[in-house]
Formats: sequence, C-alpha cells, structure tokens
Amino acid sequence: MKIAVIGSGYVGLVTGACFAELGNDVICVDIDEDKISRLNNNIVPIYEPGLDEMIRRNRKEGRLGFTTDLRKAIKESDVIFICVGTPPKENGEADVSYVESVAGTIADVMDSYKVIVEKSTVPVETGEKVAKSIKDYNIHKVDFDVVSNPEFLREGAAIDDFMHPDRIVIGCESEKSRQIMKKLYEPLKAPICFTDIKSAEIIKHASNSFLATKISFINAISGICELAGADIEKVAEGMGLDKRIGRRFLNAGIGYGGFCFPKDAEAFIRISEKLGYDFRLLKEVQEVNHAQRKNFVKKIEKALWVVKGKTIGILGLAFKPDTDDMRFAPSVEIIKALQMDGAKIKAYDPKAAGKAREIFKEIIYCDNPYDAAKGSDALVIITEWDEFKELDLKKIKSLMKHPLVIDGRNIYEPESMRKEGFAYISIGRKDVV
Repeated sequence: MKIAVIGSGYVGLVTGACFAELGNDVICVDIDEDKISRLNNNIVPIYEPGLDEMIRRNRKEGRLGFTTDLRKAIKESDVIFICVGTPPKENGEADVSYVESVAGTIADVMDSYKVIVEKSTVPVETGEKVAKSIKDYNIHKVDFDVVSNPEFLREGAAIDDFMHPDRIVIGCESEKSRQIMKKLYEPLKAPICFTDIKSAEIIKHASNSFLATKISFINAISGICELAGADIEKVAEGMGLDKRIGRRFLNAGIGYGGFCFPKDAEAFIRISEKLGYDFRLLKEVQEVNHAQRKNFVKKIEKALWVVKGKTIGILGLAFKPDTDDMRFAPSVEIIKALQMDGAKIKAYDPKAAGKAREIFKEIIYCDNPYDAAKGSDALVIITEWDEFKELDLKKIKSLMKHPLVIDGRNIYEPESMRKEGFAYISIGRKDVV
C-alpha cells in the first residue's frame, strides 16, 4: 500500500520504517526542514536500537522517503497516519491543534478515498471531531474513513513492539476501512482488537494509566518495606508469580518518567473531568510518583549529611535504558534538587548526554562511568543501563572519595555491595552502612 506518515518523531519514524519493512511504499512528512534533510542523508535524530539500520535499508530499496511536502504526500497515499505531537497544555490537557491542522489540510487536498488513521495519542472523541472537520471542509466531496489505531511502542524496544505486538487495536466505523487495516497488519500475524473509535481512544489512555498505577503501587509498597525491614525485591517476586498480577512493571525505583506515562495519565484525568468523573485513583498514582523522587533525594541528603560542596556522580540521565529521551526524565528533578542543595554534579549516560546538555549547563559530562565516580563523595544510579550492572566495582571504589552508592533502580544486591566494601542504599531494602 501507499502510506503517508505525518509527523516524524518517535512514533512516526518507527511506524514509517516498520511499514516500509513490511513491503509498503511509505513517505514520512515533517515541517522541520532540517530534520527531513538529515533523514534523507540517513542521519536519524533519535536513538532507538535498530532504527537507523532499518531506515537506511528501506531508503536504499526505495520503499521509504522523507519530505516536507504534506499536500503531495496526502494526494499520493491510500492510508494516512497522523503521528503529530499532542503535547500537554498548562492544565494537563492534550494539545490537539496539530491534529486539527493536519485534518484541515487533508480535507483541502484529498481527491480520492483515503483511510485517515489517528496514531497520535488523543483524547476520546478526537476521531469524531477529525471526521466532522474533514467532512465540513472536504472540497472534493470524496469518501473517506477515520480510524483510531493507537500505538503501544516502548522507547528502547519500539521496533520489536511494532513487529511483534501483543495486540493491534483498531477502532473503525466501516467495513471498507476494517478490511484495509486488516490487510495492512496481516503480515504481523498478531491478534487484532477491532472496536469502535471511542473505545480505541480510551484503550490507549487506560493502558498507560494502568501501567503507571502498577509502578506507583510497587513504589508505595517499597516504602512500607523500608519501614518494616522487608525486601521489596522478594515481595515483588512473590506477587509477580501470581498469574493475575505478573512480574512486569513491579520494579521499585524512582518512579516512571518519559513522555508517555506522565502526559497520558494527566491527560486521562482531564478527559475524565470533562466527562464528569473525578479520577481520584489516578491522581494518587501521580502523587506517589512525585513523592518517590523527593524521597530519593532525601536518601541522598541523609547519606551525605551535608550536600553543599560535595561531588555527586550520576549514572544515567535518560528516563530509561536504550533511549536518549530526556522528556520528564527523573534525573532532571533529582539533579536540580541536588544543585539547589549546593552539590557539584558529574554525570554519564551512554546516549543521552547530548540532549541533557540542552537542559543542564553547569554539570560535568563524563566519557564513562569511571570518570563520573572519580573524586565523587557518592555515586547515584538513576537509569538502569546494562553497562552499569557490569561495572568493575573494585575500580569504582578506588576512584571515589567515599565508597557510597545510592541506587535508584536496585541493580545491585545489598550483600554483594557490603562484601565489596560499599555503603549501599537502595529502594525498599535494608541499607548497607
């Protein structure tokens, strides 16, 4: 099929590249001329494992292109995926102005039947509004269908999630669009959940909000474990063996971050309010998440006694491993709090240092974790990169002023750290001091 993907951010690039990999002719569109120019020279603006190779391969084979010409892309495509940003407004609502703008252009340009697919995360009823907007301004009076097809792509594993999905959710209102979408996804041989558009829109927000709830729940339990002298890792293991619960997303730490969970949870609260429902449970999920960061900073402050003038090495800046994304990253809040306390910050991240420099100017960026540890009064682990799990701990200890590790991701075993001679503080477990 001929596919246009409008918006070349995280979702748009992965969606476009993967559909091309499946044998479709794909054109990705963006208004950022510099981004498109770089993509046409095989320079990918984000870090996502395997994405640059997939883009390069499909460009070479002529199935994938990049352009700023939105009108031409619309005219020449059968299926149009809207993957533009829906950033949060100040009140937490999703800003759908970019979606509206694209809908207006589609209405003005299309002169043959199109399937118009919401891929961006949008509030329920957006599909209905997109359809009305296109119908009102459809100057050529051609048939079209609007479909909701939310994405469930984890940064760092987005290609695998697209090519081997747990499920594909498709909200549509006509048999014609249903058959087109079915054919498009048929090569993936994955379960397809067909539903109405509004249900598909809610599935996305409900899914992310539930996962955020699971994370906040285990973080709340970690606080109870610390008070009781229990081990959160054992508690999570025991819970996770129950098939009704499952082990995934039961990792205690410093809370969820990134662009999706914080944005979608806040948006779902606002959506619910507009519909007349006070989503108190999800508000508490947010409160637990915010408190987890503050409690972690307090752990650092307590361990160092006086933070002012101390050097703190930070391992990990991105909100999660295998990405360079700094949006709503826990590291931002934690580092700012430590700087307010007067700490000197040294930091290392395998991929996110470039984007972190746009946020923090007054920290020292290191080339490896050992440079971050050198001369530090404490080493703080914020992102659980595999690289950090395999450090030479004897070397780390020899480089530090004081062998103190404060682990926000529980990547080490307390007893092992005690044997290595570290003071070790983690989440929901007994401290080694």
